[in-house]
Amino acid sequence: MLVTVSAALLMAAGAGALLYFRRLGPGAALVVWLSGFTAASTGLAGPVNALLTAAVHALAQH
Repeated sequence: MLVTVSAALLMAAGAGALLYFRRLGPGAALVVWLSGFTAASTGLAGPVNALLTAAVHALAQH
C-alpha cells in the first residue's frame, strides 16, 4: 500500500518541531509552513506565493 503525505503537512510538522525546540521564531515558522503550500502546489499555492511576494517587497522597501 502506497502512503503519501502532503508537502504542506510535512513542512507544518517540521516548522512545529523547530518552533517547539526554539530553533525558529514564530514568524520564521509561519514562513516555513506557508512555503509548504507552495512546495505541495496545493490550491493555496497561488495566494500564498502572492502573500510571500508582497511581504518580501514590503520588507525591501524599508
